[in-house]
Amino acid sequence: MVNLIVTENEAGQRLDRFLKKYLKRASLSMIYKMIRKDIKLNGKRAKEDVMLSVGDTLSIYLTEERLQELTAAALKKTARRQFKIAYEDDNLLVVEKPWGLLTHGDAHEKKNTLANQVCGYLQEQGTYQPSRERTFTPSPINRLDRNTTGLVMFGKNAETLRLMTRLIRERDYIHKYYRTIVAGNFQKMMVFRDRLEKDESRNQSVVVGASEGREAVTNVWPLVSGKQFSLVEVGLVTGRTHQIRVHLSHAGYPLAGDAKYGKKSVNERVRRELGLTTQLLHACRLEFENMPPPFTYLNGKKIEAEVPEAFRRAEQKLIQKNDQSGRKRGD
Repeated sequence: MVNLIVTENEAGQRLDRFLKKYLKRASLSMIYKMIRKDIKLNGKRAKEDVMLSVGDTLSIYLTEERLQELTAAALKKTARRQFKIAYEDDNLLVVEKPWGLLTHGDAHEKKNTLANQVCGYLQEQGTYQPSRERTFTPSPINRLDRNTTGLVMFGKNAETLRLMTRLIRERDYIHKYYRTIVAGNFQKMMVFRDRLEKDESRNQSVVVGASEGREAVTNVWPLVSGKQFSLVEVGLVTGRTHQIRVHLSHAGYPLAGDAKYGKKSVNERVRRELGLTTQLLHACRLEFENMPPPFTYLNGKKIEAEVPEAFRRAEQKLIQKNDQSGRKRGD
């Protein structure tokens, strides 16, 4: 028999989900059989959906040798660091993701990801020690597409990861802002409110009827309004797949260079003049308000990411000074 004491990073999750992460080499059927016959929580049989608490004793009726066989190696693969640090405290790390880097791995790239780079950084700092963690890995709270740059938040402990993820979902606490360049003369603040649905066959989101999909709300302000292109700031109220790109394209202001939702003639000009074959979308700012304990210290805080050089060059090239209407945010 092996006894495990539940730690802060392991508490707050169901017994079966803890075991799925911990016993990585065990099949699901084996895990549920063990819950019925080979596991006790605080000396008693427990159901698979019981929530673990700090200090609970989990007794697993296996030999240490067998347990080691079912537990995967704890060390994480790391990769060369490409991100910048925008903000860090004991709970939260906010980094600036560069263009072309995946937040998480996919079928083609599993090692060189932002998540792995962050884990490597935290291991170097000594704030994350995989050998001491049974199930927890520092993970992103929000995600950006490969070709979107800017701010990504990481929880350095399980409580931060769980609570921050919930606060983003509930909308009233963490506000995310982006900058992008759109085709057209965007002159006034607009609010886009639609329902979006994912078309899996094309890997695209589409605007659907009022009784379908999920609500999507996007606020957009003009920063510099040119005759052919405009620099805008976007405030995400919800976080649906490709929401910014879908809403602006649907309204007649596609992102410059957006191959999936953009305009062919616009994209050809962007490719010809700038050598770009993708949209310029930058997660530029996070703002915190109404934050509950233990994150009240973040209230009123703004975290910003510098606009990449490629974005600045595109802005100068596409929105010429003599081709501006002079409109600014708030006009």
